[in-house]
Amino acid sequence: MAWQGKKVLVTGAGGFIGSHLSEALVLQGAKVRAMLHYDSRSHRGNLEYANPTLVREMEIWSGDVVDPHFMMRAVESCDVVFHLAALIAIPFSYVAPSAYVQTNVIGTLNVLEACRWQRTPKVVHTSTSECYGTARYTPIDEAHPLQGQSPYSASKIAADKLAESFYLSFNLPVATLRPFNTFGPRQSARAVIPTILAQLLAGKPELHIGDASPIRDMNYVSNTVEAFLKIADCPGAVGKVINAGSGRGETIGKIAEMAMRVVGREVPIVTDAKRQRPPQSEVWTLIAGNQMAKDLMDWTPRVDLESGLSEMAKFVKDHLHLYRPDEYTV
Repeated sequence: MAWQGKKVLVTGAGGFIGSHLSEALVLQGAKVRAMLHYDSRSHRGNLEYANPTLVREMEIWSGDVVDPHFMMRAVESCDVVFHLAALIAIPFSYVAPSAYVQTNVIGTLNVLEACRWQRTPKVVHTSTSECYGTARYTPIDEAHPLQGQSPYSASKIAADKLAESFYLSFNLPVATLRPFNTFGPRQSARAVIPTILAQLLAGKPELHIGDASPIRDMNYVSNTVEAFLKIADCPGAVGKVINAGSGRGETIGKIAEMAMRVVGREVPIVTDAKRQRPPQSEVWTLIAGNQMAKDLMDWTPRVDLESGLSEMAKFVKDHLHLYRPDEYTV
């Protein structure tokens, strides 16, 4: 797609992936409407750590996807809508499941309905590999059954099915990208790689994590951003769900050992019970089948896990004040 001059809305632009996507779109020449969750302090989330020159090119909108009237105005005149706004912390979904339904389900409904009435030419909805639950086979392709093993994943399955229904019922041109475990600069301490690196870089004598045995497919953020850009430019993706993952799985314990090598510190790993999910809620294996992304969108991840860890370590080291290595961030 020639992004020059295209009017693009990014919901969740203040989030981890959303901030990187918004920057990439500005660099491509798009006119970006960056939608942030309203904050009375006028805090711009992760856009605070983005390139200020690029942020100045964005049209900042503060609001809430839960407000249908706001969303109707937000999508008006946009050529493409990227819907990334969501509550994503799995542990907090055990505490406040209703909030996840409101934001992830009702919020997605409001985005889809606004795009339908405003006749948005292209909508990209964001899913998650957590929708698959523990793998019944690997690599996990898009035909794999879905299983809501946490209130978070259940809310995202519902959102995905709403997107599917709007395509089938109203011919809304929506494509769904299903990223696996994205990591990189600006990611919060609630995610496993940042919390590992923060503890190591803060000089902690032990590394506290949850269960070290689950297998995850870690994909660097620039790879995921490129997948977003490609799915928006792919007519064949409309009406489909497409995985974005590396196809490589490593245990959390192995990832922790790799992080130690990057930082240059080796410490004992301690299993912290409060960081563990309920046993039946834990997703044990996630490894992406990414053949559809390769065939349909000509997408393959460019940055590998080792290189991504090095880049992430630099960010955490320079922004250690953003992390709380003495605490467990839910």
